[in-house]
Formats: sequence, structure tokens, C-alpha cells
Amino acid sequence: MCEGFKNIFISIIYKNGGRNNFFSDSVLNITGYSADEINNFPEKYYSLVCEEELGSFKKNLTKFESNSSLEYAEFFFKINSKSDGRKWLHENLKVVRDTDGEIVERRSTVIDITYLKEKEAEIEKSNTALRELNSAKDKFISIVSHDLRAPFTTLLGFSEILLNEEDLSEDEKLEYLKYIYDASKTQLNLINCLLDWSRLQTGRIKVEPQRLNVKSAVANAITPLTGDAVRKNIDIKFDIPAELFMNADERLIGQAIMNLTSNAIKYSPEGKEISIQSQRFKDGMIEIIVRDEGLGIAEENQNKLFRIDQKFSLVGTNGEKGSGLGLTLMKEIIDKHGGQVWFYSKVGEGSEFHFTIPEAKNCILIVEDDKAVRSLYKKVIEDNLKNFEIRTVDNGYEAISALKEILPTIVITDHDMPLMNGIQLVEALKKRESSISIPVIVVSAKLNDEISKVYSRLGVDKIIPKPINSNLLLETIKECIF
Repeated sequence: MCEGFKNIFISIIYKNGGRNNFFSDSVLNITGYSADEINNFPEKYYSLVCEEELGSFKKNLTKFESNSSLEYAEFFFKINSKSDGRKWLHENLKVVRDTDGEIVERRSTVIDITYLKEKEAEIEKSNTALRELNSAKDKFISIVSHDLRAPFTTLLGFSEILLNEEDLSEDEKLEYLKYIYDASKTQLNLINCLLDWSRLQTGRIKVEPQRLNVKSAVANAITPLTGDAVRKNIDIKFDIPAELFMNADERLIGQAIMNLTSNAIKYSPEGKEISIQSQRFKDGMIEIIVRDEGLGIAEENQNKLFRIDQKFSLVGTNGEKGSGLGLTLMKEIIDKHGGQVWFYSKVGEGSEFHFTIPEAKNCILIVEDDKAVRSLYKKVIEDNLKNFEIRTVDNGYEAISALKEILPTIVITDHDMPLMNGIQLVEALKKRESSISIPVIVVSAKLNDEISKVYSRLGVDKIIPKPINSNLLLETIKECIF
């Protein structure tokens, strides 16, 4: 059968005294039934019309058949295919009528348009989403326009007073300057959030993930907030395993963590506690949780979070103001990393925000010419260290080739190897710009002061004697990575 006609079948039915029904073999590809099976149905392929469409379809068909002046019609309907579930068909029907207007011959060309209907539905869904997004952005522009103008009332008003009122006391001047400072700070925060969000939307900020230690990244992100926490006597506690690593853009993920923690501080009463936790969420992802004991968010306002067409911002427990865009920006950052965001909140009890981020697995490259020793190293690591990917090679040349495909967290190499010894391998690694910071552990059965000095000059200070001690190997790996 010609490939182009698999989705078309022909039906010809004569009614001159009897019936002579013909269906082309292509009917099997579309309906799942052979021509003989179709001919045994009471209403031929019309018997396959879906029940919910059967009433309107029969009504339209009867209307056409009963109008003696009509010779051509087309119908769109769904059928229950024997093999592929429901399908959309397009029928072009041509009839021949006798002098009394009765139909004596029917010729139909029926086309399977399921693919087109599915694409049509996808396009309509996409258009609906675009219309909603366009409407949301219109509302967003309206909200931002108002928020950009609002602080200038304070800025200009109090500036004018300071310029024109000569008899103000020092206390009054300081009070007005504080109003100007607070309004300026709020305005700058809004503009920064708006610019970052816009750049992420348009792709002007590229997400450049790298391997980051979660605990260090969180600590670095919240360092600028230490003063705010101290002023409110808020204790920020970490519960983050040292061995957790994520694959994230350091600046952007720091911004997301800082936004969440800043909100937690802002909406927490003095003397409360904020906890930041992290753990493995599922395969390939880790979860970070920021939990506070603050104001909480009323249920009716929770669906306003993360939306650009809804402005929602509470005043902090000490009167702090926010831009209302911090959570929107945070979610955009997590979305760009392929993660998810969700939260739980209860008025008067606090909130906890969760997000996931891709985990960066530790990759160990083992360079050892003895197969039994390679297997021993691999077993020791797999049995004692979780979430480690292990790559083994026979010699230094293979190690250099492997570095074109992977960037290991650490390299474990034997010193005394054929073709290229450990010193030559480390020298080759140091010539590769991307490999400069990779820790190297050297295992040697011929360890002496001269060899140790050479490795020390190359920046290698982790040398383990052979035969290997498993506990020493594990401790050395942990020292290098964690």
C-alpha cells in the first residue's frame, strides 16, 4: 500500500435494488477493522461513532439525506478505533440521487485527522496560555508602574521640607532623612528584583551551573543578612550535611536563598528562630527548606504568591517593607534550574518554603594499572560513601582522555605506573586549566622524601602508602572533598 494513503479510506455504496458495498483496505489502518468486518456492522463505519457525538452526528446526517437538493456534504466526527483508541475522521460525502431525490449511490473519502486535531488542541492550549500570560503581564506592568511612582511622594515630599524649612530640629531632620532612606532602599530593592526577573525572562542572564557545596553556598548567601538578624535577636540555625553538593549558578541560587531568608527575618518577631535545612529529595535532586516562626500567610492570600499579576506584600514585624517581587524572582531562578517550589504557612505560626535543585554527584577518577587494586578501591568507596560516581582507567594516558568527558571531584592515582607515572600525570593535569583545582591523592609503594617533595611542589599533599589502608583512604577522600 502506498505510504501516503494509509490515513485515507474510500467507501462506495450502491442502492439499486440491492447493496454493493466497497471499502478500501486502508480502512483497517484507521479503524482497526477490516473491510469485511465493517460491512457486517449495521451502519458500517458509522457504527463506530463515539456515543457522546452520535446524537448530533445522526441529526446532521439525516438533515443532509432528507434534503433532495443536496449532493455534497462533509462531516467531522470521532470514532472508537479497535486498535488505537479514539480517532478523529473527516468525511467528504458525495451522493447521487434519482428523479425523486432518493439516494442511489454514496461515495465517501474518509481521512484520519487525529494528528491535526491533536495539534490544533495543542495550539489552542498554547494560545490560551499566551493570552493569560499577556493579561498577567499587563496587570504586572500596572502594578509595577504604581510601585515605581509611589516612593517618590515620600522622597520628594520630605526632601522639599528639608530644603525649605530652616527651623527644623535635629531630631526632625533625622526622622525625615530616615523616611527618605527607607523609601530609597525599598525602591532600589524593587528595581533590582525587577531587572533580574526581566533578564531571566529574556535570557539576558545565563544560568551557568557549577558544583557547589550546599552548606557553604547557603552560608555565603545569608552573610549580608547577619546584621538584620542580630538587630532582631533572631537565631539562624543550619541543618545541612557537609557532603551535599548542588549543580547551580552560584550568584542566582544565592539570590534565591537570600530572598527567602530575608523574608523569614522580616516577618519574624524578635527573639524567634529561623532554620535552614537541606537533604536529598529524590534521585538527582536535593531539597532546601527555610522555616520561620513568623507572621504566616493567610490561606486566602497564599495563591497570590509567585504571581506577577498579583501584588502581595506584608509589612514586617518591625515595619519593614518589601518589593513584593522577591518570591517571584526566587521562583523564576528555581524554575530556570529545573527545580520546584512549594510552601506551607499558617497565620501566627510561621511559614516554611521548600525548593529543589539538581544534585551534583561526586565523581572519582581512579588511575591504577592493577585490576585487582582498582576493584578494591571501587568497592571500599561504594560501600562507605554514598552518591559517588566512580570511573576507573588503566593508565595516565587514559586518564587524560577521560578528562575530555568528565570533570572529576577528585583523582586517585598510583605513583608507579608504566607509560606515565603519577608525577607525569599530575604535571599533565596541571596544564589543563579546568583541572587546576582538582584534588589529587597519590598512592605509592615507593614513598620517600624525594618523591614527596616533587609532589609537594606540584601542589599534592595527600600521599598514601601501599598496601592501602581502607580507613585512611576514606578519611583522605573526605578531607579533600568535604
